[in-house]
Amino acid sequence: MDEASGALLPGWFAPLVQVARTARADDITRFVPPPGHHRRSAVLLLFGEGPDGPEVLLTQRAASLRAHPGQVAFPGGSLEPTDAGPAAAAVREAREETGLVAGGVVVVGTLPDLYLPVSDYAVTPVLAWWREPSDVAAVDRTEVARAVRVPVGELLDPAHRFLVAHPSGYLGPGFAARGLFVWGFTAVILDRVFALAGWERPWPHERLEPIPDLPAGDDEAAAVGADGEDAP
Repeated sequence: MDEASGALLPGWFAPLVQVARTARADDITRFVPPPGHHRRSAVLLLFGEGPDGPEVLLTQRAASLRAHPGQVAFPGGSLEPTDAGPAAAAVREAREETGLVAGGVVVVGTLPDLYLPVSDYAVTPVLAWWREPSDVAAVDRTEVARAVRVPVGELLDPAHRFLVAHPSGYLGPGFAARGLFVWGFTAVILDRVFALAGWERPWPHERLEPIPDLPAGDDEAAAVGADGEDAP
């Protein structure tokens, strides 16, 4: 095991640490925050060890939300004035959304800020090790419908991977695992982090899947580049 941030990390976590240390924003997406941008948010990429090996925490947004209803996301949200920074905001939001015990989370690093043009947010992905996993659930049902610890092996399984076809013409990576249909910004981050970590397995890029039950007015594709090009 390796040591980082005062915590012992399993050997399989080391490639993720390297990604956080070396990845550039354009390794993940072509959208980067404009100079002087101040509207900020953070998401928590929380990896732990589960019964089926490495896993990552994902949430499904409530269907009643105005922004991205029913979509899968990392825990996270806007930075508040009381937050010490992106890491503190990501952990706070994860605790509020899923009920996880913050003391069991060890922040290891951050990825470069990414930009969501449709909402004008600069998003900081915060990488963390779930040193002491705790029970999670949808704490506030008005915001979160589900909180799921998803095995990384299921996300990497070629049978669970495909390209998502949006009516706008957007094509981007998609995953299906534990009853979740993962696409858009969240899938882009997972896709690129897995590739940069050397974990990606060959998967069928010719397989296209439509977005199920796309809500009217959905703008997730615009957030990652709905111009007919792959989001990364």
